[in-house]
Amino acid sequence: MPFLRVFACASLLALSSPVFAQGTQVAFGAIQQDTSAPVEVSADELSVDQNTSAATFQGNVVIGQGQMRLSAARVEVTYRTSGQGIERLQATGGVTLVSGPDAAEAQRADYNIDNGVIVMTGDVLLTQGQSALTADRMTVNLNDGTARMQGRVKTILQTGNN
Repeated sequence: MPFLRVFACASLLALSSPVFAQGTQVAFGAIQQDTSAPVEVSADELSVDQNTSAATFQGNVVIGQGQMRLSAARVEVTYRTSGQGIERLQATGGVTLVSGPDAAEAQRADYNIDNGVIVMTGDVLLTQGQSALTADRMTVNLNDGTARMQGRVKTILQTGNN
């Protein structure tokens, strides 16, 4: 979503003191995500490969699970070899993840359904209210509502006077 990038850049410019770090822990989402909830997917196109137990959704892909929403240009769904549900999702192309009031963007996101972990990579931008953080990688743990930003983490923090 270009709006999120513009909003985040404007927020960064409006804030005051810069902080740089190699890794930082942050909260993500307003509530803990129910990783056992059904996954709902909509897209312009679907291709299924029975040999690899995979499905590829393309074009305006939107995925919902509980209060979480993920959108991307392309998402590959890998099913468990037992045939009992989804094992993982791999999203590429303008990935946006929204959980409660928090939103993150990246070039790629890998979601392991079983352990409730999403790894976002490539120009990661996290917005939380008026605050924004950027990094090379963000690992979101949906079970405890935390995220870890790694690789040239940058943010500008408000001093309380703004």
